[in-house]
Amino acid sequence: MVGGSNPSCPATNKVEFMEKLIGYIKNSRAELGKVIFPTKDQIRNAFISVFVVVTVISLFLALIDVVMSFALSNLI
Repeated sequence: MVGGSNPSCPATNKVEFMEKLIGYIKNSRAELGKVIFPTKDQIRNAFISVFVVVTVISLFLALIDVVMSFALSNLI
């Protein structure tokens, strides 16, 4: 399974590669099992929070835009 030092057949270990690949897959599955996915209530609450914050900031920026436009139009 081990190649020689010949350039046409470099020294590689195919068994070691497969063991590393299998170990990587096993570790990945184990880590995925540790993941805590959000519940529907958590997702809904996060959505509502983000929606409210974006709406408030958008209204604030719109107000600033109107005030600045009014101020600049009266200067000219």
